[in-house]
Amino acid sequence: MTTPLGAEIARTFGTPAVVVDLDVVEANVARVQGLCDAAGLANRPHVKTHKSPELAKLQVAAGAKGITCQKLGEAEAMADGGLDDILISYNLLGERNVGRLGALLKRARVTVAADSPVTVDGLRPAAAIAGRPLDVVVECDTGLKRAGVETPAEAVALAKRIAATPGLTFAGLLLYPPPDRWPETQGFLDTAAAGLAAEGLKPRIVSTGGSPNLKNLGALNGATEHRPGTYIFNDRMQMAAGVATLRDCAAHVYATVVSRAGPERGIVDAGSKTLTSDPGGLDGHGLILEHPDARIGALSEEHGFLDLRACAAKPAVGDVVRIVPNHVCVVVNMVDRLVAVRGATIVGEIPVVARGLSV
Repeated sequence: MTTPLGAEIARTFGTPAVVVDLDVVEANVARVQGLCDAAGLANRPHVKTHKSPELAKLQVAAGAKGITCQKLGEAEAMADGGLDDILISYNLLGERNVGRLGALLKRARVTVAADSPVTVDGLRPAAAIAGRPLDVVVECDTGLKRAGVETPAEAVALAKRIAATPGLTFAGLLLYPPPDRWPETQGFLDTAAAGLAAEGLKPRIVSTGGSPNLKNLGALNGATEHRPGTYIFNDRMQMAAGVATLRDCAAHVYATVVSRAGPERGIVDAGSKTLTSDPGGLDGHGLILEHPDARIGALSEEHGFLDLRACAAKPAVGDVVRIVPNHVCVVVNMVDRLVAVRGATIVGEIPVVARGLSV
């Protein structure tokens, strides 16, 4: 069964469409800003979720200290949109990227992350291009096994190298603790801080990350800020992590049932080019609000394959349904615009300015 808003979305924009409820967005922003304030932490939201200067400004207006970007292109798009105090939580390498970083540093406050001497040594020209120092944080791995130095001794050594490099300023430490390894992260931080103090260095920034870690805010002594991203929209992954409920999910994919070729199966027009093939460790590729017992079991480019065996009431061809995606960040990156609503009323569109910026 199609809701009146679903019918209007399909008529006005077509499906599939990514729709965000601004009332829920604003409630999410206020809630997490309040959590950070209560924990005594600056909020530095990660814009890779929404990729929108408009939504980043909403977060800053609510009290966020600055923003986090994962790619240089995202940071450039945010600066173009009037954002400042930007942390790029990624190793930037190569003459072209460093040149762009220098140009960005001329017009915005920028901090970058590094986890190797190669990265640190390559950053020096950016400061020369900008004519101002570049803040650098050392990325540390405390169990996620993604990027980051693996020992406090490595962190201290890299901090010393940053501090000794003309044009660079050691700004602190960047962490993304696994949700279940905060005690180990505390040990890492305490040892690193002692080593830094012995070298006359003090981390001004100790940055932790992740919406799944919102339940751990305040658990790391010495932390100064947190970098949540997905919380602005939320998704099935955040629900599974225990930091969001269904009513906190602001983004839905509106899709049309285009086939019911078999009694226990169907097709929606949202495939891997909309929902993406990232399962997020969950069963199926999204939650259909109108048919929660349906399973989106597989995707091709333009087809979402529905398993309807568990559904008492099955969708019909032409029905417009709402899907809560598994991982909303990658879904947003698939579209040029978000349809903005408040409740059951369409209020406009939000361009996804920084989508597709892989560098």
